[in-house]
This record gives sequence, structure tokens and C-alpha cells, in this order.
Amino acid sequence: MTDNSASPGTTSDPATAQKPAKTPDNKPEKKEDNFFVFLTKLVLIVVIFRSFIFSPFNIPSESMLPTLANGDYLLAAKWPYGFTSDSLPFGAPLIPGRIWAGEPERGDIAIFKHPVDGTDYIKRVIGIPGDTVEMRGGQVILNGEAIPKEQMADFEIAPSPNTQCHVMSRTVIKEDGETVCSYTRFKETLPSGESYEVLDFGPQFQDNFGPIIVPEGEMFVMGDNRDNSQDSRFSAEPGGGVGMVPQDLLLARASVIMWSTDGSSEWLLPWTWFTALRGERLGNGL
Repeated sequence: MTDNSASPGTTSDPATAQKPAKTPDNKPEKKEDNFFVFLTKLVLIVVIFRSFIFSPFNIPSESMLPTLANGDYLLAAKWPYGFTSDSLPFGAPLIPGRIWAGEPERGDIAIFKHPVDGTDYIKRVIGIPGDTVEMRGGQVILNGEAIPKEQMADFEIAPSPNTQCHVMSRTVIKEDGETVCSYTRFKETLPSGESYEVLDFGPQFQDNFGPIIVPEGEMFVMGDNRDNSQDSRFSAEPGGGVGMVPQDLLLARASVIMWSTDGSSEWLLPWTWFTALRGERLGNGL
């Protein structure tokens, strides 16, 4: 015989069974709390990425033509030269001196703080500590040896709001009717074998310089647009030359161009963001 009676203290009806009460620990987080946590993590990731890995920089002048043009936006690697407080947002004074310091190499395109006014500058490293740098007739002489300099086809770039033809350039009208600014271009090759392009306006007073020995902990930098660059050939002055640059002022090493605009775009006209794009410059490694 089957016994259908319920034992004391229990119920045989599932519908009457009570679910365990939720404890405060099981209470789900509010959506507002979840979003705040997500936003905090996102900001932290961005700060770490920009401070220690890669950071965007824009080019505001023509001193690095033809390598970099006014209106180029690039990514720069933060780790090769180490980190200082200038690496942090708003220059927060949290890093004493320069940690994990790395010395630049000749040929690097370095971003650094101006020794006097603290603005961001970008130039090519030509001399490192112990090097003797000299310039004669527009030719760089490094440690007593002239850097090979080979003339190339002229560099041409269309005039735009971001790029005006320099008074020392030549204005050329192409067969298709396009007007371009034309510059005499050369290729220089460092002792390491690394090559890069430079522009030359012809004989200028800054074509003769030195010799000078680069002190320990400093660097000698030049713009690729040799006759339109305030660099280590000029004494450090606010808004002007930089003189010998202390390596402690290094910020980053330019890596790749990620965007380039000729300056003709307007925020309220989205299609102009693309008509102003200089697509041939995107992805150029530096």
C-alpha cells in the first residue's frame, strides 16, 4: 500500500513551496552603477595607452617637409625614450626625472619639449652624445665625414589652407592644369644606412654651422625642410630655435601617419572631411 501522507513540517504541494528570500548580496547593480564602472575603466585604459604606449600628435608647420606636412596627424610611440611627468596628462608631477630612459638613434623623428617655452616640437635626430656635427654649403658633416647627399626629383605639393607655397619655392602648373609648389629635394643617408628626404632652397646663411660636439645627455636635431626650420643650428629662444636639446625633454618617437588633411574641411559639412583628405599620405611609416 502506498502512503500519500506528508511528513511533519513539509508540504507535498510544489505550488506552495516558497523560494529562498534574496539577500542584499544578491541584489543586482543598478544600470547607472554599471555604466559608471565601465566609464571609469575606459578612461583609465585611454590614459594608460596615451601616457605609456601611443599618443596622437598633429603637425602644425612645414619644417619637416617632405616627410611630414602641415595637417598630418600621426601616432607616436611613447616607450622608446622612457617616461617623465610630461608623459602624463596635464604634466602631472608624478614621475621623478626620466624613468626607463632610452637614448634616441640618429635618424629618429623625435617629439620633445622646447627647452625654453615648453611647447611640443618635432625634428629629426642628427647627432647623439659624443658626435661632432658640422654643416658646410648645406651638407651635413658627421664626425668628420660628409653625409652622402643625392639629388632626387623635385618634391611637389598642392597649395591649400594648410600648405602655402613658400617664397623660395617654385609654383608649377602641371599638364592637367593643377598648380603645385615645387621644391628641390635630396636624399641623405646616415652611417647606419638609413635614408630620408630633405628640401633645400639653395645657399642660405644657416648652410654653414659648427663644428660642435654634442654633450652627454643631449641631442642635435634638424628639420627635413632645411632652410625653413628653427632647430639646433639656432640658439634656444621662445618660439624659435632649440639649441642642443636635453634628452630629458623627449616625449615620443613618430611612428606612422594616421590622417592627413589639406585644411579645407568644415565641421558642419561632413563630406568635406573626405574631400580634404590627403589619402596618399595615410599609413606612411616614419
